[in-house]
Amino acid sequence: MWTFPGRTECILCLSSALSVMALLNHNQMPRLNQTHLTPFHLLIRTVGLRAEGSQFTLEGFPFQIISGTMNYFHLPRQYWRSSLQKMQACGFNTLTTYIPWNLHEPVMNRFYFTENLDFIAFITMTSEVDLWVILCPGPYIGSDLDLGGLPSWLLKDPKMKLRTTYKGFTKAVNWYFDQLIPKIAQFQYKKGGPIIAMQVENEYGSYHMDRKYMSYVKTALVSRGITELLMTADDGLELRRGHLKKVLATVHMKNIQIETYKELSSLRGSSPILMMVYTADSSDTWGTARQSRDPQMLMKDVCEMFKIGFSLNFYMFQGGTNFGFTGGAHSSQGYLPVATTYDYSALLKENGEYTPEYLAFQQFFHSVREVPRYLQPKSTQATAYESLTSLQFMTLWGILPFLDQPIKSVKPLSMEQLPVNQGNGQSYGYTLYETVISTGDLLTSSSHIHDRGQVFLDNKYIGVLDHSKDQLSIVKNQTKKNRILRILVENQGRLSFGPNINKERKGLTGDIYLDNYPTRKFKICSLELKSAFIQRKFPSFWKPVTKKIQGPAFFLSFLRTGDFPQDTFIKVQGWRKGVIFINGQNLGRYWNKGPQETLYIPGPWLHPGINEIMMFEELEGGLKIHFSREAKLGMAC
Repeated sequence: MWTFPGRTECILCLSSALSVMALLNHNQMPRLNQTHLTPFHLLIRTVGLRAEGSQFTLEGFPFQIISGTMNYFHLPRQYWRSSLQKMQACGFNTLTTYIPWNLHEPVMNRFYFTENLDFIAFITMTSEVDLWVILCPGPYIGSDLDLGGLPSWLLKDPKMKLRTTYKGFTKAVNWYFDQLIPKIAQFQYKKGGPIIAMQVENEYGSYHMDRKYMSYVKTALVSRGITELLMTADDGLELRRGHLKKVLATVHMKNIQIETYKELSSLRGSSPILMMVYTADSSDTWGTARQSRDPQMLMKDVCEMFKIGFSLNFYMFQGGTNFGFTGGAHSSQGYLPVATTYDYSALLKENGEYTPEYLAFQQFFHSVREVPRYLQPKSTQATAYESLTSLQFMTLWGILPFLDQPIKSVKPLSMEQLPVNQGNGQSYGYTLYETVISTGDLLTSSSHIHDRGQVFLDNKYIGVLDHSKDQLSIVKNQTKKNRILRILVENQGRLSFGPNINKERKGLTGDIYLDNYPTRKFKICSLELKSAFIQRKFPSFWKPVTKKIQGPAFFLSFLRTGDFPQDTFIKVQGWRKGVIFINGQNLGRYWNKGPQETLYIPGPWLHPGINEIMMFEELEGGLKIHFSREAKLGMAC
């Protein structure tokens, strides 16, 4: 089934709207066998991508955009070129990709553009495989990411108004764009690069907190040297609120109705239509059934769009993985954290393997347009390594004495308020709050726990406080007056869209009450679980696992591979909830509530020989670590 609200009606509206547009524009729309220019065909570059009448042109020639979204930060760098080649071989002529501010500037004024964040290398590879680029630089990008790709340190400011012209926000954007945009500008079309268009923000019509904001972002891009075609992108009901004068309005598939095209016509007159996000799916969230699509309907709609000359962008061509803690959360049906996989039922699987849909669309695209012939990469190979049975463990309580000194505070502090990371606060992971209590029967969170807090009394687990439960009973101890209360709070992902992103502070965001009295005098320990923490050498307190171990605890094991390690998937069978690391790199979260049942390990992240696997299990550890040669992402709804 389709996953957006009203999806059945949406399909019918889209089909009807396509038919109406076909009748209304029969004599205006470009025909199927138009010229499809590729980078190698153009030696003189003066005009670029333009909306001319009812069609796009590139250097004055008719051009139909056939794009797919694929994000460099969702894929291992070693597989970028192969995935781009698969996109080109399928029949696409354009890549759409997003740039996440929070990954490039995780700490204020400290920028990262290397290794898996080297988007310049990614764009260069895109040109080398003969694809154009539509770039989405933000500052907000959505993409189901934590805070929609905005850095969490912005929320240190208690008055912060994200995605507005609030001075605290625009000052940070301006400094970020000063570092980012000059890198992008040199790869624009008229400078010999592959970038033919750039998106101004993302779906602002559904947010619309400041009428001046979109003009500000446009000026921020143009003033720094962006000269190619600019576009906005909104769903069908929010086109006008997200629109900018003299900027191309594109449409997302959500809420498509016949009125959508009338709105487009009133905004732009006769101009080409780009379905900027065409998808039959949505991201998976923990505790819900796996999202799925109707491939036949997808092909039917694409055929209709081709017939009447629409341009389109598949979201996603390859989804990849929300490695680490990058996934955000949805709030349409309560708080729903996004799963680690970003498979998205894309044309390529999470690990780059071909799908039947890829082969079907490849056949279709090759039948309707001339596709340059290139060597097509072989299908991705994965293996199932032997299960690991020799595990060691160390409890979180055993590690605490060897961590950095805890922060002392009379009241609880949210992650963003903590004096860590050079004053930038804590972005991801867990925070442990500890205080001493004497008497009391009822612990109340007053909705101040974000997002999930495990509660311990003298290291004994007594329950969970989260978005749906805000009270716990405490059993009295007649022989002990003072007891240690600990709350291990996990940030499960900040909301990725909606007006409530301004409230997305994590950890303990206010007082915790014991019999209606606020608790005081906290020791706070930041557990961001960065690579440096995972790779540090703790004292040798590791013990062999001989039975089920109650968490929270760290588990250690070693995987031996041959000289050429291959992709594989860790099965979380027998484990309940936590995070997995391979050679210090965070693969992401697992949770036995599903739907996802495996975590992807890219072959390039494995070393020939011995590889260290560490798991942080919150609840109860398993006795073995199993592997699979294919992803198991749960049953579809």
